[in-house]
Amino acid sequence: MPAQCSSCTEKRAVLKRPKTGHSLCKECFFWAFEEEVHQTIVAAELFKSGETVGIAASGGKDSTVLAHVMKLLNERYSYGLELMLISVDEGITGYRDDSLETVKRNQQQYELPLKIVSYEELYGWTMDAIVKQVGLKNNCTFCGVFRRQALDRGAVMLKVDKICTGHNADDVAETVLMNVLRGDIARLRRCTAISTSSEGEGVVPRCKPLKYAYEKEIVLYAYFKKLDYFSTECIYSPNAYRGYARTFLKDLESIRPSTIMDIIHSGENLSVREGVKMPVQGTCSRCGYISSQALCKSCVLLEGLNRGLPKLGIGKHHRLHDKILSQQPLTEKEERKLKSVDF
Repeated sequence: MPAQCSSCTEKRAVLKRPKTGHSLCKECFFWAFEEEVHQTIVAAELFKSGETVGIAASGGKDSTVLAHVMKLLNERYSYGLELMLISVDEGITGYRDDSLETVKRNQQQYELPLKIVSYEELYGWTMDAIVKQVGLKNNCTFCGVFRRQALDRGAVMLKVDKICTGHNADDVAETVLMNVLRGDIARLRRCTAISTSSEGEGVVPRCKPLKYAYEKEIVLYAYFKKLDYFSTECIYSPNAYRGYARTFLKDLESIRPSTIMDIIHSGENLSVREGVKMPVQGTCSRCGYISSQALCKSCVLLEGLNRGLPKLGIGKHHRLHDKILSQQPLTEKEERKLKSVDF
């Protein structure tokens, strides 16, 4: 006998929520999902009436659901927000160009302004060109660093007050795992924050309205709502470190369904022992972006690419920052060492 919806007890259930195990009909699932996002926004006081909010839009399921739900909740609960879409074109043929077509359709469907910023216009490089230089082993490092700064630059161009991203519960749990495995105390301390305050000029505060939404439920919501989204994985990410953390997390979740939320709560409650030296936040002396070093990671990576030494930005080469700043040529020994390191 078909299961009845455990919420309304009237309609036939069409799914069992991965997050709670409840059997729900489509309408009750939509309401439960939307209300949980609303409660997350209200509890964390993510927005203030009158703010202009940029939605980071990639065309994928997370950002498409985020745009849909943000527009819906903004109207349902009168948040008083002006919403805009911001997209980053990394320059990946056959992937990003196709997903941007989805974003452009979303713009028309949700009737929201759209700003697209590209790596090529900001940095003079596309990811296709970068991968030709660095290969597939560390290319995600370049993309992640450039994308974060590109999103901020797009937000500054649009003069938005905040950026909201489609990071979900699975993403946050993966990030906690990655930072534990890498021993990255500084990032581990802040990776579970649902919002970040402005950390410097040209840096726009960010927030994660979908922080407690399971990826499986986001997929179900997009499927039953028949949302228009792009589902192909990036062609350059098969060796990404995050992929290994994701696989490990899924294995844990199959054994213990509450694993995702347990890891998030553990990350939220971690504290750093007094006396542990933490990076001091400053600004890049070249571009003015936030950095704990003389040069931000983006400038170091760009310098390496432009000098034909892409390995310069991978690993710890802080001793070379002064030479880079003063435009001094590297010694033959330094260049040889950079070129000989296994990428």
